[in-house]
Amino acid sequence: MLESLIRGADEVLVKAELVKKLEEGRPLRIKAGFDPTAPDLHLGHTVLINKLKQFQDAGHQILFLIGDFTGMIGDPTGKNVTRKPLTREDVLENAKTYQEQVFKILDPDKTEILFNSSWMNAMSPADLIQLAAKHTVARMLERDDFNKRFKGGQPIAIHEFLYPLIQGYDSVEMKADVELGGTDQKFNLLVGRQLQAIYGQKPQVVITMPILEGLDGVQKMSKSLNNYIGVSEPADEMFGKIMSISDELMWRYFELLSFRPMTEISQWQVECEQGANPRNYKVLLAQEIIERFHDAEAAKKALENFEARFQRGAIPDEMDEVSLTAESEGLAIANILKAAGLTKSTSDAMRMIKQGAVKIDGEKVSDPKLVIAVGTQQVYQVGKRKFARVEISA
Repeated sequence: MLESLIRGADEVLVKAELVKKLEEGRPLRIKAGFDPTAPDLHLGHTVLINKLKQFQDAGHQILFLIGDFTGMIGDPTGKNVTRKPLTREDVLENAKTYQEQVFKILDPDKTEILFNSSWMNAMSPADLIQLAAKHTVARMLERDDFNKRFKGGQPIAIHEFLYPLIQGYDSVEMKADVELGGTDQKFNLLVGRQLQAIYGQKPQVVITMPILEGLDGVQKMSKSLNNYIGVSEPADEMFGKIMSISDELMWRYFELLSFRPMTEISQWQVECEQGANPRNYKVLLAQEIIERFHDAEAAKKALENFEARFQRGAIPDEMDEVSLTAESEGLAIANILKAAGLTKSTSDAMRMIKQGAVKIDGEKVSDPKLVIAVGTQQVYQVGKRKFARVEISA
């Protein structure tokens, strides 16, 4: 049971304490907080939600905290500039959308939704000052992003110091046994441990989960980097994006996004090393994820549509593998075709596109000015016989 609960975790602080809590034989209070800073979640966000699901299936109490109060402060984690806070209206609208999306994974009847405004709005200025007195500026500056900004002469607003304090105090109010968070949240999660001890509670166990790489396999999944898979995207779009990831990244996604047993996934890796086609397993990953956020019929239809677009049997198994690099805005289709050796020049490429002779993953390209995003791996075809599998990275 323990191994499944910490599967994929980066750190467990402290593992021996988690074992002791589990041995108590009671449902543990498992906390994860999300600031509703944007309306739509992507698969990167679901790494934590999946872990909550595993604890939920093991019989533990899930506390899904929506940081409507902290969302208006703005999480400074990883930011090199002071972040603009959201309005109350923005936060509430995003929070509503969050709940609709997370219940595609979690059981709503076994999940407690909390808002930290419910206790923070009741806190007086004197209470907040007393909370601030329980931490020092020196400790705050131990946090990497604050330290870099301080040494670099970049401003740090006082309210940013309040963020980790309030996130930590949430754990006190919620009496959390375990808190989950990304590796970039480690400092804030440890503040929760410290404050719980000060308030006479048993410190929570901290479990940090890796930050999921986006489609490019390099940078973290992010809407701003256009390397994301949104949980509300159409099934066909989700399927195509998952099929575009590299074979190496597929196993990372299996570990962090799939609910299949690791023994089964490990066996599939062995089979691939022995010559099995990774594409077959990538299909299983795509179908599992689509079934989670849509349904089984949508997953089946997405596969059929993908294979129809690909014109199964018309695309050869063996072709040139080409790796290209690009700036964040991506690469123009004409440049890709030339760099992949599929056309003699960019002008030749544009002429072939206008003639309807160019396809990407079996789908005809009609726009000669098309720009392909960073983080894609697709099959490019010119005419009937020229093929190349092209990966575009940053």
